[in-house]
Amino acid sequence: MALTVKICGLSTPEALDVALAAGADMVGFIFFPPSPRNVSLDQARALASRVRGRARKVAVTVDADDTLLASIIEVLKPDMLQLHGHETPQRVAAVRESFGLPVMKALPIEAKSDLLAIGSYTGAADRLLFDARPPRDATRPGGLGQPFDWHLLENLNLSIPFMLSGGLNPDNVSEALRITRAGGVDVVSGVESAPGVKDPEKIRAFIRAARASQVAGTAIG
Repeated sequence: MALTVKICGLSTPEALDVALAAGADMVGFIFFPPSPRNVSLDQARALASRVRGRARKVAVTVDADDTLLASIIEVLKPDMLQLHGHETPQRVAAVRESFGLPVMKALPIEAKSDLLAIGSYTGAADRLLFDARPPRDATRPGGLGQPFDWHLLENLNLSIPFMLSGGLNPDNVSEALRITRAGGVDVVSGVESAPGVKDPEKIRAFIRAARASQVAGTAIG
């Protein structure tokens, strides 16, 4: 299975264009005001018009209600919804049914026991995203640049596709894929020069490194 590379937290036309030109499979837009990568609905509309089918658009939300989700869908016309909050399996299933879009649910990982939640979400989500569990005082659930112990996912055999996030960058993505055999990688802060400021060369380098890992056979989906 081909590796899926997602560049997330895009908020400017310039960064989006670089991600698209470099061959990102998914481009993520964050709708969460505490994030330095938050985009408004007007920004989302303008950014969406630039994608033109070159990548799948992912709307990233945190415990959003149906009204906000409907507004986001209207302007972004996403190919997938990413739920990155405390959404229960029931909420994930309801969102998927209500809006008729694939849903990716982010699960925070810190210890082996965190993997127990996988079974509850397998029937509700279309894809899982494993991210590092944020510190207790964090103002947002992701994009913090912190990895977790990838060996927790070693030899994981799931019936649902999963992606890896949390502290990935051009220098460590190959090792992360070798250990986890994830079907996709999702990067936010690892391709930035400052919080919310994407670095074009880091975006290109990340995608190159991920693709090289795939060619080398370290990622099997």
